[in-house]
Amino acid sequence: MRQRFFRSLVIAGLLLAAAPVQSASAQDNAASDLGAAIADLMRSGETVDRRVPFGRAEMQLSFAPLVKETAPAVVNVYASQQVRARSPFAGDPFFEQFFGDQMPPRVKSALGSGVLVDPSGLVVTNFHVIRDADEVKVATSDGREFESKLLLKDESLDLAVLKIDAKEPFPSVAIGDSDALQVGDLVLAIGNPFGVGQTTTSGIVSALARSHIGVSDFGFFIQTDAAINPGNSGGALVTMGGQLIGINTAIYSRSGGSIGIGFAIPANIVRAVVEAAKNGSEYFERPFVGAGFEPVTAPIAESLGMARPEGALVSSVIPDGPAAKAGLKAGDVVLAMNKLPIEHVDALGYRLATQQIGSIADFSVLSGGAEKSVKIKLERAPEGSSAVQVSIDGRSPFAGTKVAALSPRLAQQLGMPVETTGIAVVDIKPNSPAAEFGFRPRDIVREVNGEAIDSAEKLQAAAAQRTRWWRFTIERDGRLMRQMLRY
Repeated sequence: MRQRFFRSLVIAGLLLAAAPVQSASAQDNAASDLGAAIADLMRSGETVDRRVPFGRAEMQLSFAPLVKETAPAVVNVYASQQVRARSPFAGDPFFEQFFGDQMPPRVKSALGSGVLVDPSGLVVTNFHVIRDADEVKVATSDGREFESKLLLKDESLDLAVLKIDAKEPFPSVAIGDSDALQVGDLVLAIGNPFGVGQTTTSGIVSALARSHIGVSDFGFFIQTDAAINPGNSGGALVTMGGQLIGINTAIYSRSGGSIGIGFAIPANIVRAVVEAAKNGSEYFERPFVGAGFEPVTAPIAESLGMARPEGALVSSVIPDGPAAKAGLKAGDVVLAMNKLPIEHVDALGYRLATQQIGSIADFSVLSGGAEKSVKIKLERAPEGSSAVQVSIDGRSPFAGTKVAALSPRLAQQLGMPVETTGIAVVDIKPNSPAAEFGFRPRDIVREVNGEAIDSAEKLQAAAAQRTRWWRFTIERDGRLMRQMLRY
């Protein structure tokens, strides 16, 4: 492979050097041969020296062969949901007997993109594209349309995996190594912006490890200036080697259109989610470390004698957990994992999520002013004493919820701190009373009509009360919210 690359480089260089006396077609052929050799080398996983284009012929190179190869694997995703609204006469004993307490349903639609990552029909898209959908259809670039089955969804990562079926294999794109990306690398973004049809834009990697962009709990995005617009969500960000390097997810915009600041979920986390779906998991399970982490602020860095704020500060360690057994202590700072830098606390969450349960991670830790290596076995989060999930039906504000006692494993599944306790809402049926009243997954029910809730069964019993007045307290994102309503 390398011999072919260097042979093509020499030939192209000679032709380009003689540009004044060579025909335009000869220059184009030489540049094309060089471009093909570079693409082959990148696909092989070998490194290639990066340089700026030289000569007129190189400036006239086209992305068309790359688009032809990868675009058929990018699909359109159509999600629809029937939404019911309460009648204005609901709760009125007289008018309710004539008009009922529900209005006719209306259909709410969402449009996004997706990427076929396996010839068997596995499609990766964003969670927010298919959120609460009753039906999800996938349309391929050749005009075919398929019903899809949801295999896995993860709200905290904003990823979902769908499955479509056909007699013949689907075109697909290979998942690349996002950790090999560098700022300045060329990329293409392929999707369906504004529903106008499949569109390809080009740009570069503008930044890596971006966090706190406000679209999900995930905090390790690739930033690109390739134009990404509404409808591109779930589409592909591909390299010059024709590999999927990210799932386009969000943009920063004041107008709703692209201003050159787009964000994509790195391919390495996409690969881990796809593998979980292939193994039959309905949710993405992250390795359990048994420790809590916080950002390293400038004052903390100064107090620890660090040159700059970086890494993840260990804020707590669960007794008898993997971190405690390995000797990790509160106040330590994790600087790197498996020789990859930890830029901030969200980067640690990303690095951990890409590792397999049961593997051993090598942490570079600043402890007591000295840097040391700590090896931690990544385990499955404990399930706790009660893993029973209770569905609540009947006539109450809680009808349509599925609730359970929080354990480290369930808290992790819901994207909550693993030390959180209480009775949490795990899932909510669309168009149910609970959805109507604004309950959300991860809400923790603390009290109902003056009774403290310490088990799922107790909440089920409280929801079965025959009353039209409801007083309850829930905890949402660390804040207590007290409600009183008539239903």
